[in-house]
Amino acid sequence: MSTTQSDRLRGLLEPLVGAEGLDLEDVELSRAGRYRVLRVVVDSDEGVDLDAVAELTRAISTGLDESDLMGEEQYQLEVTSPGAERPLTEQRHYERAVGRLARIKLHEGGELVARILSVDDGGLDVEVPGVKGRKATARRIAFTQIARARVEVEFNRKDKSTEEA
Repeated sequence: MSTTQSDRLRGLLEPLVGAEGLDLEDVELSRAGRYRVLRVVVDSDEGVDLDAVAELTRAISTGLDESDLMGEEQYQLEVTSPGAERPLTEQRHYERAVGRLARIKLHEGGELVARILSVDDGGLDVEVPGVKGRKATARRIAFTQIARARVEVEFNRKDKSTEEA
C-alpha cells in the first residue's frame, strides 16, 4: 500500500500539531527556485499566537530532521494560521466564524454575504444585511447547499460594546 508524501507528512505533523492544542488545516509542499517550501497551516478555536507558532515550528523542524520525509534536498518551513479571509470548509471553521461576515456561494447558484449567527451539525443560521433601508433577514443554510464560503474582512464594523453604550 503506497502513500503519497503529503499523506506521510500529515501522519508526522498531526500528532505534533495536536500536542500543541491546534488543528492541522493544510499542508502544502511547493517549489520556490531551488528550494522546496513546506507550508503548514494551523488554527484553533482561540486562534493562534506567535508563541504557539514558534514552539510548533521547533517541534516540526525536529520531527522532520529525525525523519527522512523531506529527503536531502533543502527546504524552507513555514508555519502559519489561515489568515483573515480564510475559506470555510469544515464545520469547525464555521463555528469559529460565528459573529463574522461570510461570502457564501450556493450550489443552486447565487451568492450572498451574511453574518453567521449560529452553527450546528446540519448547517448555519445567518443574518443577511438589509439593503437601502430594509431590515436584515434571517436565513437557514444547510451545509449541503454551500458550494464555497469565505470569511469577509470588515474594516468598519462597530464593536457591540460601543453600540450598546
